[in-house]
Amino acid sequence: MDLKPGIQNNPFPGEVQPTPSGGILVTAIDDVINWARSNSLWPLVFGTSCCAIEMMSTASAKYDWSRFGFEVTRATPRQADVIIIAGTIVNKMAPALKRLYDQMADPKYVIAMGACAISGGPFFYNTYSVVKGADHVIPVDVYVAGCPPRPEALLNSLITLQKKIKAGMTREQIRNESKNETK
Repeated sequence: MDLKPGIQNNPFPGEVQPTPSGGILVTAIDDVINWARSNSLWPLVFGTSCCAIEMMSTASAKYDWSRFGFEVTRATPRQADVIIIAGTIVNKMAPALKRLYDQMADPKYVIAMGACAISGGPFFYNTYSVVKGADHVIPVDVYVAGCPPRPEALLNSLITLQKKIKAGMTREQIRNESKNETK
C-alpha cells in the first residue's frame, strides 16, 4: 500500500471532450455520486479499549487519514457515514451501539476493528458480559483483524471501503464480500 503524503489516485470519473471554448465533461451521474461519496467518508468513532489508541494514531500526523478523504471525525451519528468499532463490546453497551447505528443516515457503513470487536477476543470465553462480535448487534461491512490492529490495517480497510463504494457496490455486496474474505 502506497502511503505517500498528498498523493491520491482518485481521478474524477468521466472524460473531458475538448471544444473550441474549453471542454465538456461527459460522465454518468451515478459515477459522480459514488466518487463523491467514497472521497468524503466521515467516521464516527466508537473506541472502547486498546484498539481505540491505534485508531487515534491513524488520524495523527504520521498516518494522517485526512489525506485519504476521512477528514472529519464526527461526534454525532447524524453526520457520520461510517462507524468504526474499536474494542470490546459488552452487553450493557450493545443497546447504545445499536442506537448510534440506527441514528446514522443511509448509506452507512460499519468497520469492526480488532479481535474484540470481531469475535469478542480473549474476553468472550472468560466472562458472560462480552458480546461475541459487533455483527451480533449491527451488520458489519469490513473487518480489520489484529489485536490490536496496526494503523496501516485500518487505513487499508478504509481505502478498501472507498474502492468498493466507488465501484458502485451496495452495502449487501460489500458485506457479503467481507464475509467471504474472512472465511
